[in-house]
Amino acid sequence: MLAGTVRGLHRWPVKSLRGEDVSAARLDDRGMAGDRAHALVDGRRGRDGKVRTVRQDSGMLSWSAAYGDVPDPVGPPELRGPDGTRWTWGDPGLAEALTTSLGGPLALRAAPGQQDRGPTVLVTFQASLDGLGEELGAEVDLRRFRTNLHLEADLPAFAEQRWEPGVRLAVGEVELAVTGEHSGPCVRCAVPSWDAAGRERWRGLQQHLIGAHDNLFGVIMRVTRAGDVRVGDEAGEPSARV
Repeated sequence: MLAGTVRGLHRWPVKSLRGEDVSAARLDDRGMAGDRAHALVDGRRGRDGKVRTVRQDSGMLSWSAAYGDVPDPVGPPELRGPDGTRWTWGDPGLAEALTTSLGGPLALRAAPGQQDRGPTVLVTFQASLDGLGEELGAEVDLRRFRTNLHLEADLPAFAEQRWEPGVRLAVGEVELAVTGEHSGPCVRCAVPSWDAAGRERWRGLQQHLIGAHDNLFGVIMRVTRAGDVRVGDEAGEPSARV
């Protein structure tokens, strides 16, 4: 049995830039509305046309993006550069500013569902975050994992690493399930080894995840019943099967 509450909601409007904490979010067949709905496309030789991510450029974390605290954003996000300058997505100078800051050339792309594993929701648990910190002997910043839905629940640490296809989770108006392609316990890339601002790399974090947890943290789920989720909403039993 699981009983818990939503501790945090986190949205990442532009893939690999810093994101925003929100009090409510719309979850549907897009995953979390507005999440990774924008991306920076590389124009460098050998990568032309590919999305640039933190894996190629940790400096992307010096930029942030936000829509504001609305559950289902209408219109593009606002970006903030390392010097605090604010840019709208449609600003004609934005691509040049990003190219100057990050090295380029770079182009802008807006398209829903640009998550690495399709239109999904990444769910994490406070017990696992605390457990990881205890194992490492240091506090671990949740933002490293770029989660969407963070829960406080009466599960032991790392229990979600054993979730199999068919596990369901009711949160607020929404139902999520481990179902479909690329769902299940989340295999991590190197991105969590970077701090939230991309200034320092903690290689030992990923080495520990690989050695102690098969490089897993959090669980990828798909929305099977759409609706809004709010911080403080209850989370329900995940053991029923779809």
